[in-house]
Amino acid sequence: MAALGYAGKILRVDLSSGNTTEINTADYANRFLGGRGIAAKIYWDEVSPEIKALDPENRLIFATGPLAGLPAIAGSRWQVCGKSPACSPEHFCYANLGGTWAAQLKFTGYDAIIVQGKSDKPVYLVLNDGNIEIRDATTLWGKGAVEARETLKSELGNTTKVVAIGPAGENMVVMATLLADKDASGSGGLGAVMGSKNLKAIAIGGTKKGVNIAKPDRFRELLAYFRTSRQGVPMGAEDLAPGLKVKRDLCYGCIGSCIRKTYEAENGNTGKFVCQAGVFYLSSAAKYYETPGDVPFFATKLCDNYGIDTQAIEAMLHWLWECYQADILTDKDTGIPLSKFGSFEFIETLVRKISFRDGFGDILAHGTVAAADLIGTKAKEQVKDIVSKAGALDLYGPRLYNTAALLYATEPRMPIQQLHQISFPAGKWLNWANKLENSYVSPSVIRSIAKRFWGSEIAADFSTYEGKGLAAKMIQDREYAKECLIVCDWLWPILDVEHSDDHAGDPAFESKVLAAVTGNEMDEEGLCHIGERVFNLQRAILAREGHRNRASDSLPNSFFTVPLHRLRGLNPEGLVPGKEGQVLSRKGAVVDREGFEKMKDEYYQSRQWDVATGLQTKAKLAELELEDITPELEQRGLVL
Repeated sequence: MAALGYAGKILRVDLSSGNTTEINTADYANRFLGGRGIAAKIYWDEVSPEIKALDPENRLIFATGPLAGLPAIAGSRWQVCGKSPACSPEHFCYANLGGTWAAQLKFTGYDAIIVQGKSDKPVYLVLNDGNIEIRDATTLWGKGAVEARETLKSELGNTTKVVAIGPAGENMVVMATLLADKDASGSGGLGAVMGSKNLKAIAIGGTKKGVNIAKPDRFRELLAYFRTSRQGVPMGAEDLAPGLKVKRDLCYGCIGSCIRKTYEAENGNTGKFVCQAGVFYLSSAAKYYETPGDVPFFATKLCDNYGIDTQAIEAMLHWLWECYQADILTDKDTGIPLSKFGSFEFIETLVRKISFRDGFGDILAHGTVAAADLIGTKAKEQVKDIVSKAGALDLYGPRLYNTAALLYATEPRMPIQQLHQISFPAGKWLNWANKLENSYVSPSVIRSIAKRFWGSEIAADFSTYEGKGLAAKMIQDREYAKECLIVCDWLWPILDVEHSDDHAGDPAFESKVLAAVTGNEMDEEGLCHIGERVFNLQRAILAREGHRNRASDSLPNSFFTVPLHRLRGLNPEGLVPGKEGQVLSRKGAVVDREGFEKMKDEYYQSRQWDVATGLQTKAKLAELELEDITPELEQRGLVL
């Protein structure tokens, strides 16, 4: 019988030999819960630092959490983890996806899939009611991710759930993505890893099976609170660009009150159109066309189908425009119509050339920073403050929210889930500051949220660096627990509640749900302890792969020297809560170097690491039940 909340098995697929085996989920779940936790432990055990991202020995790990497949709790997200070519140096990275694929994986009997090796020809994997097949994908190779997905669904049945890569993944472009049902997209360069294994897709079908719950009545009681507390969640693409033709499109097990939307173009084409991916080309197209119409949507679908990360492309767009304006790059030099920047012709040519590594596209396929290095000094100067981690834009950055400096510095990629834990309540405070109707996150409310979730009231004062080290630790521990569960970032954690006396949320809610599902008693402290364990495991992985602790816990120099000016959307003046919730503008601000180093001191102290070096300590790893990773760290001089 499957364990409560789990399917009970992990599938291992060796594409080199064609062999498949199974592992008991409990071998990992007892300490690492699910999702990122299980994936990180498998990675630690099996991927040495000497293995390159595109080597057959790299692992590509698809993992769900104990809440996947359950109704109305928004817990059917999934993680893809492995060593990424998008990071410099190459190291462990992750993607977080929604849609329906994770629930179907759980229903077919698996909590995770480990893919290793490399097929000698293009293949796709089929899972169906216990039957596992590795099939020839030669006819799919070269097709877009959307095309491949729909082709497999037509052959295997429309209820089959598919994750696939496009030409960018096949050609190992560093910003290549994976695309699944409901256009759920996974970034972090892991589409290139999938392509390096000659794996075009994974298709999952079979009979729908339920998930066993320990305490159904308690679960239903918690669901009732969840529904009430989650009314009125953050904006979607149509809020950034009013007038868009969108309709709600739910991930599996969602309560339905979220930002996920489907857009329908004039020609009848439909697809996901949400948040940054939905509007990344909107401002460019608006400058080129009097009325951009469906062009921004088709730009998004180009990236989805070719399999390219829209965040990485948006960062590259800013850089290319700067290079064109400075006469560093021309239409003739690149074979790309830079003079038609903002047109559909431009974005289509750009994405296609990158995806097939055609001409100048081969240089761009290395990512913005590496491409600038290849072109030369003048091109490197144009990168400026555009790019943060793994080729992505600097969003919600440390010049706006100073706590974010630590989150950026210690993560392998832009930590959007952690950044949201700051920006969501701060955004609702902004509504109050702008005197919008029904705004309820007043200065007293955001201080209450900070005290409950970030460790102190002063953590909600972004005029000072005080209290931000502890806040960053608490945010990361909670978010890593969440990445193990894995629950939706737009709905979890419950930081605030509109219809309550004090409006502050319940920091113990995740642990209550987990206890109801698995039957294992768990409180807030215990769940965050698991999150802390997984974060420390990932820290050890990164250290083993070249992250030099305090020296590497750094920010791009531009954050300290270039004043904040790339403000857009609903907060053009960069307003944040200051002392006692007073309105403070961060426009024109930079990160203070001395303040940043003091934050790091507080952060290392909170984590019980060595303050001088940022190294983990054997005592702390033992407290976190990570004694098994200590000998290798000690051998490499990476623990005190």
